Amino acid sequence: MFDIKVPSLGESETEATLINWLKDVGDDVFVDDIIAEIESDKITMEITATESGKLTERLAEEEDTVEPGQVIGRIDTSVKVSQIEKPAPQPEKKAEPKPVKQDVAPASSTQDLPEREEIREPMSRLRKRIATRLKEAQNTAAMLTTFNEVNMQPIMDMRKRNQETFMEKHDVKLGFMSFFTKACAAACAEFPSVNAYIDGDDVVYHNYIDMGIAVSTENGLIVPVLRDAGIKSFAEIEKGIVDLATKARDGGLTPDDLQGGTFSITNGGIFGSMLSTPILNTPQSAILGMHTIQQRPVVENDVIIARPMMYLALSYDHRLIDGKDAVQFLVRVKTLLEQPETFDLGF
Repeated sequence: MFDIKVPSLGESETEATLINWLKDVGDDVFVDDIIAEIESDKITMEITATESGKLTERLAEEEDTVEPGQVIGRIDTSVKVSQIEKPAPQPEKKAEPKPVKQDVAPASSTQDLPEREEIREPMSRLRKRIATRLKEAQNTAAMLTTFNEVNMQPIMDMRKRNQETFMEKHDVKLGFMSFFTKACAAACAEFPSVNAYIDGDDVVYHNYIDMGIAVSTENGLIVPVLRDAGIKSFAEIEKGIVDLATKARDGGLTPDDLQGGTFSITNGGIFGSMLSTPILNTPQSAILGMHTIQQRPVVENDVIIARPMMYLALSYDHRLIDGKDAVQFLVRVKTLLEQPETFDLGF
């Protein structure tokens, strides 16, 4: 028999909720099959099979609280793989269209009005934890936001000139996020308090930058961490972001992917946000908000011209970061982004 155990949840988490069994007792199990899903305060994780056989026991039920190392089921490995023929994937059946209720009843009758109803469902463990952390950030930090705007034309021109060569050499697209990551990393090195956090009566500074990159998933907003972003190349940053975003949306993130960030970036612009005040990802002391790019009139050499402009927002903990440093940090980010030729693209 092979024990199916709850994996490690990371050093700061001691329990999770079993939210879904994908195999029933008696089902055949193959290596890498997803057996169950668990949800902790920070992440939804899939438990995959490392042995083949037949599922003989389920020792925990859905909605049960489970702990790392706990045995939740068993696989009979005496049923050899050669004895099992893995079924071929079946084509998805298209759902039959359902009749649509008439939204507005004819003037002569009210019998076709849609029924009024409410649907109540429990918040997921992850959603509850997100709500708690956001409220904690508001209650704990002296949060303030400063704004600026950046002309994205130089970056757009640089990407257009170098995209083909970059793709050929690195097999990944040159996106906007690598420029912002590089600019924020450079600015954090100049303003170390932005990359620090308060721990009791102490301030903890870092000589490295682990960049949190906010990713929207079906389960909520999570912030996986790109390690050592300050010393990574453009290609390494782009590949790292793609990898984290893919794992986030596919449920493949580990707890370690979500821990230890020192500064974060969130991009509401991908959803059309023009301006916002991002909330700190505690215990971090600052977060940069990116927004949608819009053509706006600007004055250059006394001439009004349309440029692709983006508003930037830096939310910060005023207990640690002075307003002057926050403003200068954001100005430095703006300057670096508007002079992208100072960056080394790696070829």
